[in-house]
Amino acid sequence: MTTRSDPSLDAIMSERRHLTNLAYRLLGSLAEAEDAVQETYTRWYAMSRQEQDAIRSPGAWLTTVASRVCLNLLGSARARRETYVGEWIPEPLPDGTAADPADRVTLDESVNMAFLVVLESMTPAERVAFVLHDVFCHSFAEVAEIVGRTPAACRQLASSARRRVRAARPSPTATARPVGGGGGVVVREFKQAWEAKDIGALIALLDPDATAVADGGGRATTFRHPIEGGEQIARAWMEIARRRPDDMTFLERTVNGQPGLVAEQGGAVVTVFAFEVAGDRIKHIWVIRNPDKLRHWTTA
Repeated sequence: MTTRSDPSLDAIMSERRHLTNLAYRLLGSLAEAEDAVQETYTRWYAMSRQEQDAIRSPGAWLTTVASRVCLNLLGSARARRETYVGEWIPEPLPDGTAADPADRVTLDESVNMAFLVVLESMTPAERVAFVLHDVFCHSFAEVAEIVGRTPAACRQLASSARRRVRAARPSPTATARPVGGGGGVVVREFKQAWEAKDIGALIALLDPDATAVADGGGRATTFRHPIEGGEQIARAWMEIARRRPDDMTFLERTVNGQPGLVAEQGGAVVTVFAFEVAGDRIKHIWVIRNPDKLRHWTTA
């Protein structure tokens, strides 16, 4: 029995990294992104060879199908998150999220935690229109075919999403620091002050209006509601320091392309801390403890 020759296999499979990058930005979950990409390829190989050959641009077809799969998943995800235990935070990514470079998500400003959190506030249609047009440079005519609306309506969706992004950005006088720059210094100083149990230093590093949000998913102990205010966060972190197990260590790591921290215990990552730094102060801290969202970290 001979296997059907498929000279286009390499070209088809070379789209996997692009599809994974797209799906992660649309869904905020690498696990769900991988499922969406798998579903896309399943649909491709469910077609006959004649049907495949009739598709002029397989890459465009795969992108369209993956985007529609993600759009459907976003609708169901909103319903699932209504019953999620505590706050839902996007799945954090370390440097190099997969052993296979073809599956690796490119770390840039469109995957930093602050950006992904803003995307979470959008409707599914807004998110898809904005990511496809503003991040991946698809025309509104292409977006319209995917979303099932007119190009003019998709333009409005992207415009609405853009306003959300602008509203969430720090003011021009307090721009978030780049990787390896001041942001990394602030996070390092925060770690040192935390380990030294220096509450005054912690307060000095936190914006007075800072917020901290944690995601345990009902599977790991953490604070259930957002903490607001730099002093309140510092006090909470002092309590965490007091309860810290002797075998737990904190390490500086890159989280979604930005300076962050991880807590390791028994050789496994048990917590990921993502930060948004504006000027010389920390504006936001996201604490991810749900083990389902940390599976790429222990092997990273």
